[in-house]
Amino acid sequence: MRELLIRLRLPLLFATLVLLTLVSMLADRRALATLTRERSLGGALLEVAVPVQKVLLYPVDLTRQVWSRYVALVGLREENERLRDRVSELEEANLQYAEAIVASGHLSEIAAMREGFDVPLHSAQVVGHDVSPWFRSVLIDRGRSHDVRAGMPVVTDRGLVGLVTATSPHAARVMLLLDRQSAVDGMIQRSRARGIVRGTGTGELELTFMVRGDDVQPGDDVITSGVGGAHPKGIRIGKVIDVHADESRLLHTATLQPAVDFGRLEQVFVMLHRGPTMDLLYGGDGDLPSDSAAAPEAAAKP
Repeated sequence: MRELLIRLRLPLLFATLVLLTLVSMLADRRALATLTRERSLGGALLEVAVPVQKVLLYPVDLTRQVWSRYVALVGLREENERLRDRVSELEEANLQYAEAIVASGHLSEIAAMREGFDVPLHSAQVVGHDVSPWFRSVLIDRGRSHDVRAGMPVVTDRGLVGLVTATSPHAARVMLLLDRQSAVDGMIQRSRARGIVRGTGTGELELTFMVRGDDVQPGDDVITSGVGGAHPKGIRIGKVIDVHADESRLLHTATLQPAVDFGRLEQVFVMLHRGPTMDLLYGGDGDLPSDSAAAPEAAAKP
Protein backbone atom coordinates (compact mmCIF):
# COMPACT_ATOMS: atom_id res chain seq x y z
CA MET A 1 0.00 0.00 0.00
CA ARG A 2 2.75 2.25 0.91
CA GLU A 3 4.55 1.49 -2.25
CA LEU A 4 1.37 2.23 -4.20
CA LEU A 5 1.05 5.64 -2.61
CA ILE A 6 4.64 6.41 -3.38
CA ARG A 7 4.11 5.53 -7.02
CA LEU A 8 0.84 7.54 -7.28
CA ARG A 9 2.04 10.60 -5.38
CA LEU A 10 2.91 12.54 -8.47
CA PRO A 11 -0.42 11.89 -10.26
CA LEU A 12 -2.29 12.66 -7.02
CA LEU A 13 -0.40 15.90 -6.58
CA PHE A 14 -1.18 16.91 -10.12
CA ALA A 15 -4.86 16.05 -9.71
CA THR A 16 -4.99 18.05 -6.47
CA LEU A 17 -3.49 21.13 -8.18
CA VAL A 18 -5.99 20.87 -11.07
CA LEU A 19 -8.87 20.61 -8.60
CA LEU A 20 -7.70 23.65 -6.68
CA THR A 21 -7.38 25.61 -9.91
CA LEU A 22 -10.93 24.72 -10.92
CA VAL A 23 -12.30 25.71 -7.52
CA SER A 24 -10.42 29.02 -7.67
CA MET A 25 -11.76 29.77 -11.14
CA LEU A 26 -15.34 29.07 -10.05
CA ALA A 27 -14.94 31.28 -6.99
CA ASP A 28 -13.51 34.15 -9.07
CA ARG A 29 -16.36 33.84 -11.55
CA ARG A 30 -18.97 34.14 -8.79
CA ALA A 31 -17.15 37.06 -7.23
CA LEU A 32 -16.92 38.79 -10.61
CA ALA A 33 -20.64 38.33 -11.19
CA THR A 34 -21.45 39.74 -7.74
CA LEU A 35 -19.08 42.70 -8.27
CA THR A 36 -20.62 43.41 -11.65
CA ARG A 37 -24.09 43.49 -10.13
CA GLU A 38 -22.88 45.74 -7.33
CA ARG A 39 -21.17 48.02 -9.82
CA SER A 40 -24.28 48.23 -11.95
CA LEU A 41 -26.38 49.06 -8.90
CA GLY A 42 -23.83 51.60 -7.69
CA GLY A 43 -23.64 53.24 -11.13
CA ALA A 44 -27.40 53.55 -11.24
CA LEU A 45 -27.41 55.09 -7.77
CA LEU A 46 -24.68 57.53 -8.81
CA GLU A 47 -26.62 58.56 -11.89
CA VAL A 48 -29.59 59.37 -9.70
CA ALA A 49 -27.61 60.89 -6.82
CA VAL A 50 -25.53 63.38 -8.81
CA PRO A 51 -28.47 65.51 -10.11
CA VAL A 52 -30.14 65.32 -6.70
CA GLN A 53 -26.95 66.46 -5.00
CA LYS A 54 -26.61 69.30 -7.48
CA VAL A 55 -30.14 70.47 -6.79
CA LEU A 56 -29.66 70.20 -3.03
CA LEU A 57 -26.27 71.94 -3.05
CA TYR A 58 -27.22 74.72 -5.51
CA PRO A 59 -28.62 77.12 -2.81
CA VAL A 60 -25.59 76.47 -0.64
CA ASP A 61 -23.18 77.12 -3.52
CA LEU A 62 -25.14 80.19 -4.58
CA THR A 63 -25.09 81.57 -1.04
CA ARG A 64 -21.38 80.89 -0.76
CA GLN A 65 -20.70 82.64 -4.09
CA VAL A 66 -22.87 85.63 -3.19
CA TRP A 67 -21.19 85.94 0.20
CA SER A 68 -17.70 85.66 -1.27
CA ARG A 69 -18.54 88.30 -3.87
CA TYR A 70 -20.01 90.56 -1.21
CA VAL A 71 -16.92 90.18 0.92
CA ALA A 72 -14.78 90.85 -2.14
CA LEU A 73 -16.83 93.96 -2.99
CA VAL A 74 -16.54 95.24 0.56
CA GLY A 75 -12.80 94.77 0.42
CA LEU A 76 -12.66 96.37 -3.02
CA ARG A 77 -14.68 99.35 -1.81
CA GLU A 78 -12.38 99.83 1.17
CA GLU A 79 -9.37 99.54 -1.11
CA ASN A 80 -10.88 102.10 -3.50
CA GLU A 81 -11.50 104.49 -0.62
CA ARG A 82 -7.92 104.09 0.55
CA LEU A 83 -6.66 104.66 -2.99
CA ARG A 84 -8.85 107.74 -3.41
CA ASP A 85 -7.55 109.15 -0.14
CA ARG A 86 -4.00 108.43 -1.25
CA VAL A 87 -4.58 110.07 -4.63
CA SER A 88 -6.01 113.14 -2.87
CA GLU A 89 -2.98 113.29 -0.59
CA LEU A 90 -0.60 113.00 -3.55
CA GLU A 91 -2.49 115.65 -5.52
CA GLU A 92 -2.39 118.00 -2.53
CA ALA A 93 1.32 117.35 -2.05
CA ASN A 94 1.94 117.91 -5.76
CA LEU A 95 -0.02 121.17 -5.62
CA GLN A 96 2.00 122.32 -2.61
CA TYR A 97 5.27 121.42 -4.33
CA ALA A 98 4.21 123.29 -7.47
CA GLU A 99 3.15 126.29 -5.40
CA ALA A 100 6.47 126.18 -3.53
CA ILE A 101 8.36 126.19 -6.84
CA VAL A 102 6.33 129.16 -8.08
CA ALA A 103 6.71 130.93 -4.75
CA SER A 104 10.47 130.39 -4.71
CA GLY A 105 10.84 132.09 -8.07
CA HIS A 106 8.42 134.80 -7.00
CA LEU A 107 10.32 135.40 -3.76
CA SER A 108 13.57 135.94 -5.64
CA GLU A 109 11.87 138.60 -7.78
CA ILE A 110 10.40 140.22 -4.66
CA ALA A 111 13.82 140.27 -3.00
CA ALA A 112 15.28 141.97 -6.07
CA MET A 113 12.41 144.47 -6.05
CA ARG A 114 12.98 145.28 -2.35
CA GLU A 115 16.62 146.03 -3.07
CA GLY A 116 15.57 148.52 -5.74
CA PHE A 117 13.62 150.74 -3.32
CA ASP A 118 14.70 152.63 -0.25
CA VAL A 119 11.09 152.85 0.90
CA PRO A 120 9.89 150.15 3.35
CA LEU A 121 7.38 147.70 1.88
CA HIS A 122 4.53 145.95 3.69
CA SER A 123 3.16 142.78 2.08
CA ALA A 124 -0.60 142.27 1.74
CA GLN A 125 -2.97 139.78 0.16
CA VAL A 126 -5.74 140.73 -2.25
CA VAL A 127 -8.95 139.54 -0.59
CA GLY A 128 -11.65 141.08 -2.79
CA HIS A 129 -12.53 143.08 -5.89
CA ASP A 130 -14.86 146.03 -6.26
CA VAL A 131 -17.98 144.79 -8.02
CA SER A 132 -18.92 148.25 -9.30
CA PRO A 133 -18.61 148.62 -13.11
CA TRP A 134 -17.56 152.29 -12.69
CA PHE A 135 -14.54 151.75 -10.46
CA ARG A 136 -11.52 149.47 -10.62
CA SER A 137 -10.26 148.69 -7.13
CA VAL A 138 -9.31 145.80 -4.86
CA LEU A 139 -9.39 145.15 -1.12
CA ILE A 140 -6.30 144.08 0.80
CA ASP A 141 -5.92 142.57 4.27
CA ARG A 142 -3.75 145.33 5.78
CA GLY A 143 -4.95 148.58 7.30
CA ARG A 144 -4.14 151.33 9.80
CA SER A 145 -3.03 148.84 12.45
CA HIS A 146 -0.27 147.83 10.01
CA ASP A 147 0.79 151.47 9.33
CA VAL A 148 -1.06 151.50 6.00
CA ARG A 149 -2.52 154.93 5.20
CA ALA A 150 -4.54 156.39 2.36
CA GLY A 151 -2.31 157.93 -0.30
CA MET A 152 0.36 155.22 -0.14
CA PRO A 153 1.39 153.55 -3.46
CA VAL A 154 0.85 149.84 -3.99
CA VAL A 155 3.22 147.79 -6.16
CA THR A 156 4.17 144.24 -7.12
CA ASP A 157 7.47 142.89 -8.41
CA ARG A 158 6.18 143.74 -11.92
CA GLY A 159 5.36 147.38 -11.35
CA LEU A 160 2.83 149.91 -10.08
CA VAL A 161 -0.61 148.63 -9.03
CA GLY A 162 -2.33 151.76 -7.76
CA LEU A 163 -2.93 153.89 -4.70
CA VAL A 164 -4.52 153.28 -1.30
CA THR A 165 -7.67 155.41 -1.12
CA ALA A 166 -9.35 154.23 2.10
CA THR A 167 -8.37 152.24 5.16
CA SER A 168 -9.86 150.60 8.22
CA PRO A 169 -7.94 149.12 11.15
CA HIS A 170 -7.36 145.82 9.32
CA ALA A 171 -8.19 146.43 5.63
CA ALA A 172 -7.71 148.93 2.84
CA ARG A 173 -9.10 149.79 -0.58
CA VAL A 174 -6.67 150.20 -3.46
CA MET A 175 -7.63 152.17 -6.56
CA LEU A 176 -6.02 150.45 -9.53
CA LEU A 177 -4.19 152.21 -12.33
CA LEU A 178 -6.99 151.05 -14.63
CA ASP A 179 -9.57 153.21 -12.84
CA ARG A 180 -10.75 156.27 -14.81
CA GLN A 181 -9.95 158.51 -11.83
CA SER A 182 -6.35 157.30 -11.67
CA ALA A 183 -3.65 159.70 -12.91
CA VAL A 184 0.11 159.19 -12.56
CA ASP A 185 2.96 161.40 -13.75
CA GLY A 186 4.95 159.10 -16.04
CA MET A 187 8.13 159.25 -18.06
CA ILE A 188 9.48 157.48 -21.13
CA GLN A 189 12.54 155.67 -19.82
CA ARG A 190 14.41 155.93 -23.14
CA SER A 191 13.81 159.56 -24.13
CA ARG A 192 12.84 160.96 -20.68
CA ALA A 193 9.71 162.48 -22.24
CA ARG A 194 7.02 163.10 -19.61
CA GLY A 195 3.28 162.71 -19.68
CA ILE A 196 0.23 161.82 -17.61
CA VAL A 197 -0.84 158.17 -17.47
CA ARG A 198 -4.56 157.72 -16.96
CA GLY A 199 -6.79 154.71 -16.59
CA THR A 200 -9.37 153.99 -19.25
CA GLY A 201 -11.57 151.61 -17.25
CA THR A 202 -10.41 148.76 -19.50
CA GLY A 203 -7.28 146.63 -19.49
CA GLU A 204 -5.13 149.39 -21.07
CA LEU A 205 -3.70 152.76 -20.04
CA GLU A 206 -3.45 156.06 -21.87
CA LEU A 207 -0.42 158.36 -21.89
CA THR A 208 -0.97 162.02 -22.76
CA PHE A 209 2.20 163.92 -23.72
CA MET A 210 3.34 167.11 -25.38
CA VAL A 211 4.16 166.95 -29.08
CA ARG A 212 7.00 169.48 -29.11
CA GLY A 213 10.30 167.73 -28.61
CA ASP A 214 8.80 164.53 -27.17
CA ASP A 215 10.01 161.23 -28.56
CA VAL A 216 7.53 158.42 -27.88
CA GLN A 217 7.60 155.19 -29.86
CA PRO A 218 5.93 151.76 -29.60
CA GLY A 219 7.96 149.50 -27.37
CA ASP A 220 9.10 152.28 -25.01
CA ASP A 221 8.93 151.54 -21.29
CA VAL A 222 7.06 154.02 -19.10
CA ILE A 223 8.07 154.57 -15.46
CA THR A 224 6.97 156.93 -12.71
CA SER A 225 8.70 160.30 -12.92
CA GLY A 226 8.55 161.07 -9.20
CA VAL A 227 7.12 164.53 -9.90
CA GLY A 228 4.48 165.54 -7.37
CA GLY A 229 5.75 163.16 -4.71
CA ALA A 230 2.81 160.78 -4.95
CA HIS A 231 4.96 157.92 -6.28
CA PRO A 232 8.69 157.30 -5.95
CA LYS A 233 10.63 157.67 -9.17
CA GLY A 234 11.43 154.64 -11.33
CA ILE A 235 8.45 152.29 -10.77
CA ARG A 236 7.41 150.49 -13.95
CA ILE A 237 3.99 151.52 -15.27
CA GLY A 238 3.75 149.85 -18.66
CA LYS A 239 4.92 149.65 -22.28
CA VAL A 240 3.83 151.75 -25.24
CA ILE A 241 1.96 149.64 -27.79
CA ASP A 242 0.52 152.38 -30.03
CA VAL A 243 1.01 156.12 -30.60
CA HIS A 244 -1.90 158.30 -31.77
CA ALA A 245 -0.40 161.32 -33.53
CA ASP A 246 -2.46 164.25 -34.77
CA GLU A 247 -0.36 167.14 -36.10
CA SER A 248 -3.24 169.56 -35.58
CA ARG A 249 -3.22 169.04 -31.83
CA LEU A 250 -0.74 170.09 -29.22
CA LEU A 251 -1.18 166.93 -27.13
CA HIS A 252 -0.76 163.42 -28.44
CA THR A 253 -1.76 160.16 -26.79
CA ALA A 254 -0.29 156.70 -26.62
CA THR A 255 -1.80 153.41 -25.54
CA LEU A 256 0.07 151.50 -22.85
CA GLN A 257 0.04 147.85 -21.86
CA PRO A 258 0.25 147.77 -18.03
CA ALA A 259 3.33 146.11 -16.55
CA VAL A 260 1.13 144.39 -13.94
CA ASP A 261 -1.29 141.61 -14.85
CA PHE A 262 -4.31 142.90 -12.93
CA GLY A 263 -6.27 139.73 -13.62
CA ARG A 264 -3.82 137.72 -11.51
CA LEU A 265 -3.24 139.94 -8.50
CA GLU A 266 -2.61 137.87 -5.39
CA GLN A 267 0.12 139.45 -3.31
CA VAL A 268 0.90 143.17 -3.35
CA PHE A 269 3.17 145.50 -1.39
CA VAL A 270 2.20 148.79 0.16
CA MET A 271 5.01 151.32 0.03
CA LEU A 272 5.06 152.92 3.48
CA HIS A 273 5.59 156.33 1.93
CA ARG A 274 3.18 159.20 1.49
CA GLY A 275 4.35 162.32 -0.30
CA PRO A 276 3.50 165.89 0.64
CA THR A 277 0.73 166.03 -1.95
CA MET A 278 -0.97 163.00 -0.45
CA ASP A 279 -0.56 164.44 3.05
CA LEU A 280 -2.43 167.54 1.95
CA LEU A 281 -5.10 165.48 0.20
CA TYR A 282 -5.73 162.89 2.91
CA GLY A 283 -4.44 164.76 5.97
CA GLY A 284 -3.04 163.51 9.28
CA ASP A 285 -2.26 159.85 9.83
CA GLY A 286 -5.51 158.33 8.66
CA ASP A 287 -8.12 158.73 5.94
CA LEU A 288 -9.78 162.04 5.35
CA PRO A 289 -13.27 160.89 6.52
CA SER A 290 -11.85 159.51 9.80
CA ASP A 291 -9.84 162.68 10.48
CA SER A 292 -12.77 164.91 9.61
CA ALA A 293 -15.00 162.99 11.99
CA ALA A 294 -12.40 163.19 14.74
CA ALA A 295 -11.76 166.93 14.28
CA PRO A 296 -14.94 168.16 16.04
CA GLU A 297 -14.24 165.88 18.99
CA ALA A 298 -10.70 167.22 19.25
CA ALA A 299 -11.95 170.80 19.03
CA ALA A 300 -14.52 170.18 21.75
CA LYS A 301 -11.88 169.09 24.27
CA PRO A 302 -10.56 171.85 26.60
